Amino acid sequence: MIQILKISLLCLCVFTTVTCQSKQKEFLPEFTHIDLLITNGKVLDGLGNQAVLADIVVVGDKIVFIGKTLFSADDLNNRVVTIIDAKERIVSPSFIDLHAHGSPLKTPGFENFLAMGVTTTTLGQDGESPKVKNLSNWLAKVEKNGIALNLAMFVGHGTLRELTGINRTKMPSPDALSNMLQLLDKTLKYTFGMSTGLEYNPGLYAQEAELTALAKVVGNNNRLIMSHMRNEDSDQLAASIKELALQGQYAKVHIAHIKSVYGKGAAEGEQILQILNDARKSGIEISADIYPYNASFTGISLLFPIWAKTTEQFELALIDRRAELEDFLRKKITKRNGPQATLLGTPPYTGKTLADLADEMNMPFEQVLIQLGPKGASGAYFIMDDALQSRLLIDPKISISSDGRLEGFHPRGHGAFAKIIEQYVKQRQVLSLPEAVRKMTSQSAQILGINDRGVLQVGKKADIIVFDPSMVKAMASYPEPHQLAQGFDTIIVNGKVARREGKMSESYFGKVLKPN
Repeated sequence: MIQILKISLLCLCVFTTVTCQSKQKEFLPEFTHIDLLITNGKVLDGLGNQAVLADIVVVGDKIVFIGKTLFSADDLNNRVVTIIDAKERIVSPSFIDLHAHGSPLKTPGFENFLAMGVTTTTLGQDGESPKVKNLSNWLAKVEKNGIALNLAMFVGHGTLRELTGINRTKMPSPDALSNMLQLLDKTLKYTFGMSTGLEYNPGLYAQEAELTALAKVVGNNNRLIMSHMRNEDSDQLAASIKELALQGQYAKVHIAHIKSVYGKGAAEGEQILQILNDARKSGIEISADIYPYNASFTGISLLFPIWAKTTEQFELALIDRRAELEDFLRKKITKRNGPQATLLGTPPYTGKTLADLADEMNMPFEQVLIQLGPKGASGAYFIMDDALQSRLLIDPKISISSDGRLEGFHPRGHGAFAKIIEQYVKQRQVLSLPEAVRKMTSQSAQILGINDRGVLQVGKKADIIVFDPSMVKAMASYPEPHQLAQGFDTIIVNGKVARREGKMSESYFGKVLKPN
C-alpha cells in the first residue's frame, strides 16, 4: 500500500511533463467528501505528549485521520471542502472550562470564551441553575435557539432547595428532603452532576445528613459533585475539604476554583495538596480546578454575616444589630487587606474600590457597605497570595477554569486560558506547553466524564484550535476586563470553523452535551 501511494505521488509530481499511466489511488476512499483538512500543523494530542508534525482530516463532526495526508490535486479540488494551512503552528484540542457562568438564552455567542480557545463550558455552578423543575426543557430551548460552544450543564443544590420549598431551612422535613432527592435523581439523568454553593444562600444552611443523602443520589447516577466549598479562608480550608471528602465516600467530588483566602507561601500550597493526596489515598475521587488570578469576584453578600445575607435578614439586622453588623464588616474588610482590596464591578460604582467610594461618600467603608446592602453590588477581592496559588496551579492534578462570565468586571472571563499560556508557559516557564494543554483539555474532560472530546484522536469530536503560542496574549485587565484574548487564530467547534482571525461565524455550532 505504501509503495502504491509513493508511486502515485511520483506520477502527480511529473504530471506536467509525463502522463501517468495509471490513475492515482484515492486517499481515504471510504469518504465521498472531506469537510475539513488541517495541514502542516504541530499537533498536540491533549494527553501531554510532545507535538508532532501532522495533518488532521475531519468528516462531519469527527476526526477521521491524523498523519501525513496523500490527497491528489484532484481530491483537494473536488473532495475537500475546507483547507486550513496551520503553517507549523500548534494544533490542539480546544479548551474545556470547568467552571463558568453565562446566560445562553440571552447571550449565546460566548465570544469571550471562544476567543481564548474554549469550546466547551460548564454552567449551573455554585449551587445555582435555572429555577425550573424540568431543566431538560430549558436545555432543549438552548439547543433550539443555538449556542456557539458546547454546554455541559449542572443542576444547582441551592436551586433544588428553592424549587422544593426547603429554602433556608436547616433541617428539611423527611417529605421535603425526599422531594429534593427525587428531583435531583430525575435531573441527573441528563446533566453532568450537582453543584453546591455552601458559602451562599440557601446552600449554606445544608447540614451533613442532607449533603450525604444528596451525595448518594449523585453517586448512584455516576455523576459529579462540584462544590464552591463552605469556607475558603486559610484556617477553615482543611475543614471545608474534609466536609466535601465525606460526600466523596458516595460520589466523585470536585473543588471549584480552589483557593486559600489569607494563606501565604508555596509551603502552604503544598499542605493543601497533601490534604487532597491523602483523601485520594483513602479512596476518595477528588479533583479541583483553579483560575490564574489572585482576586476572586462575587456579590458583596459574601462580606456580610450569615445573619444578614438576605434582604429580610439584613433589614432585621439594621433594626436589632446595627452596631454589631458595622463591627463585623469593619473587621472582615480589614482582614481582607482593607477597603482598597475590594474593586466594585457594578454600575454606577464600576472600577471604584471600596476605599474610593468611602472617600466620595465621606463615610466609613463599613457604612458604605450597609448603604449598598448585601444585594447592592459585586466586586473583585484581592485576597490571594501568588506563590500559594501558583503552587496549586502547576500541580499535575489541578485543572484550569475561568469562573468567568461575559459581563463580569474581572479579567478572568476574557483572559484566563490565554494567561495560562502567556504567563505560566512563556514567561514563568513553570509549565510546558503540552502539560498546560493537557490541564485544559483531556484532564478536564476526564473529570466531567466526557470521553469523546478533549483529545485529538481518530473517532473523537473535532473541537480544535490552531495557534502560535508566541502570539497568545490575555488582553483583559482589572481596569479593562472585557478585552478579548489574542493569538488563537482558528477555533473549530464540532468540525465547523466558529471563529477565525478574530471574526465569528454567522452560525452557531455548539451542542448541549449529554453525559456518557
